[in-house]
Amino acid sequence: MSEHQAPARVVVGLSGGVDSAVAAWLLKQQGHEVVGLFMKNWEGDDDDEYCSTRQDWLDAASVADVIGIDLEAVNFAAEYRERVFADFLREYGAGRTPNPDVLCNAEIKFKAFLDHAVALGAARIATGHYARVREVGGGFELLRGVDPGKDQSYFLHRLTQAQLSRAWFPLGGMHKHEVRALAARIGLPNAAKKDSTGICFIGERPFREFLNRYLPARPGPIRTDAGRLVGEHVGLAFYTLGQRKGIGVGGLAGAAGDAWYVARKDMPTNTLVVVQGHDHPWLRSTVLTAEDVSWIAGAPPPAGMPFGAKTRYRQADSACRLLDRGGAGFELRFVQPQWAVTPGQSAVVYQGDVCLGGGIIATSRDESVANAGIDSASA
Repeated sequence: MSEHQAPARVVVGLSGGVDSAVAAWLLKQQGHEVVGLFMKNWEGDDDDEYCSTRQDWLDAASVADVIGIDLEAVNFAAEYRERVFADFLREYGAGRTPNPDVLCNAEIKFKAFLDHAVALGAARIATGHYARVREVGGGFELLRGVDPGKDQSYFLHRLTQAQLSRAWFPLGGMHKHEVRALAARIGLPNAAKKDSTGICFIGERPFREFLNRYLPARPGPIRTDAGRLVGEHVGLAFYTLGQRKGIGVGGLAGAAGDAWYVARKDMPTNTLVVVQGHDHPWLRSTVLTAEDVSWIAGAPPPAGMPFGAKTRYRQADSACRLLDRGGAGFELRFVQPQWAVTPGQSAVVYQGDVCLGGGIIATSRDESVANAGIDSASA
């Protein structure tokens, strides 16, 4: 779909950042009736040093004034807590590592926001995501953004046909440096503003400190792959597979002085298992299963086609075979082992530039290791 269509009423999610600001400006230049919408998705920390909501609102208001568009603020904090944050806590409490930004896009930015925009009379909504939408045969495909370093299709893989039919991503065909340069040239006040990082409701605050407010600490043993007791963890929820820093066994001697990594979380015994060396067999997987699946086309892609997949953002696609398991999700079999495949994260499937959809990683294993008699399923 192209934004270069007959003028339409478009509600743009203005976050206060440069990307959404340029997206709004581009649509205004194309003759659309543009309305800015600032979403407040989190409450309770607005007065501390880590929350940027107030400054983001001021930046969004300044942008709207320069562009010459109306700006409305809407509070989706209740919806966010119910649809995103509650799931976030459930997943961490179960020992998994969720990605709330994926759920936020599906449930807030392209559901609650979309519903509100339609109520305002909008024909479309737009955001500053680096992705593209293409109409093919009456359906809609989600494509990567052309900037490989900023492509955000991974976070959008749960969008439906109905959502994509109303979504515009004006920056999908641009590179980040072009966006910054354009923002400076047209005099946007946030042209040089630093990109936000981390989980939206946590911001720059220490993650463990934040999580400790909501989940109880349940200390337990840290053991090596050989079963040796090497320390005590503060609670399995506070660790993730592949983690190297902050484990608490850094001074422990070992072969060749290799670093220690989290390899498993054994929930029944409340045991954290660590291994030594980045390339330890327990840190690699050639097979994963995924649940809670969402296919953009509404149905699984046909089997036997060449697919690529990624198990985390900022990762190159890895060639794989897709096996549909019906209501039980899907299985991916990779040509090359994948490092620290983490339950709770998203496995997203691509065919070339087209994002097909994905699911939540449930288990992983390395068949070559399993065949040698070592059980390496991630817990």
